[in-house]
Amino acid sequence: MFTGIITDRGLVRGVERAADARYIFETAYDPDAIALGASISCSGACLTVVDKGPGWFAADVSAETLSKTTLGDWQAGTPVNFERALRLGEELGGHIVSGHVDGVAIARSRDEEGGSIRLTFGAPKALMRFIAPKGSVVLDGVSLTVNSISDTGQTEGGFAVNIVPHTARVTTLGACRPGTRVNLEIDMLARYVQRLLATE
Repeated sequence: MFTGIITDRGLVRGVERAADARYIFETAYDPDAIALGASISCSGACLTVVDKGPGWFAADVSAETLSKTTLGDWQAGTPVNFERALRLGEELGGHIVSGHVDGVAIARSRDEEGGSIRLTFGAPKALMRFIAPKGSVVLDGVSLTVNSISDTGQTEGGFAVNIVPHTARVTTLGACRPGTRVNLEIDMLARYVQRLLATE
């Protein structure tokens, strides 16, 4: 479990591709504090540490994950948001995040609003029923509050979020532009409410 509060912004050092892929990430995390087998959210995707060294760790990525996320687009130099798994007793600053990406959202617009940035995203229609104004979403691992939705069209809907200056500085979302693809995770509570309603 995670909270959607990014604690390091690193990058992809290298990619080894086969049937699946192994990603090597540069990070400011202390390798001595990371156990092999630990979970780290990498721009929203929960990955397992399989190797590590000073300033880096490696994780294997399945073909399924590559097909459902933006990770298949990543290459050496791609910036990545990192968050280590939540520990009992730590502050829950965002919301409960699983690290299981539901789909990919695409940035439609970027507008300055005071000191903040308003980003509008298109999302798969099947996921829009889980997104509500003032609800929570995760974009590239960042916990955000939905400002508004525009649930129109047969295949795609849209929603808007505001990025405050701190978030823009310390995460990859500050560089988001129209056309940028981001990993989207819907609110876990919305997922289970929908499931309960569907079975009644």
